[in-house]
Amino acid sequence: MRGEVRVTGRPRSVGELLATHLRRYPCMEPADVLKLLLQGAMGPAHAAPDRESARGRLLAELRDAGPGPREPLVDPVSHRDGIARVHLRPWRDAGLDPLLLLEAFLATAEAFRGSPGAMETDCLEAERILHRAGLPMAEAFSTLLGEARTLGFPPSSHSAAFREAYRPAYRVVDVSLAGFPIPASPV
Repeated sequence: MRGEVRVTGRPRSVGELLATHLRRYPCMEPADVLKLLLQGAMGPAHAAPDRESARGRLLAELRDAGPGPREPLVDPVSHRDGIARVHLRPWRDAGLDPLLLLEAFLATAEAFRGSPGAMETDCLEAERILHRAGLPMAEAFSTLLGEARTLGFPPSSHSAAFREAYRPAYRVVDVSLAGFPIPASPV
């Protein structure tokens, strides 16, 4: 493996997680906050098809990922554990082996047990934070949260604004299952 895999420090709270992502992604909308919280509490199992489909999709995304924003290679999405987004452009640009990332993604999808209780707790905290901060998205997030709760927190997508502004391309992995070293240091 060429290059060193680096990760930003794990946030200590939902508030720190939100602050980090809202600073990096000012175009975030309620759907993007919900997706972030879903990934941290529920993991990637919904996104992991069979091995060959996952491999083909990953290789295509790595090949086709054009320019995007400056991103850390590994970006925590949970304050509880090592669940993180591994961004594909930095992975590819560092010359890292795509099969290492595929194995980490599939191992995470198989082993990580999502927690609806953690999801509920994180969403309530995020809702309080958004309202307390007086952010314009607070009411819309509350509405979206109510709908998602009613449906049992199904997988969600990034907003169109987020996709257009940031062109997200990543895999969600548990870095403790990754099989490659990830030092806890900022990018």
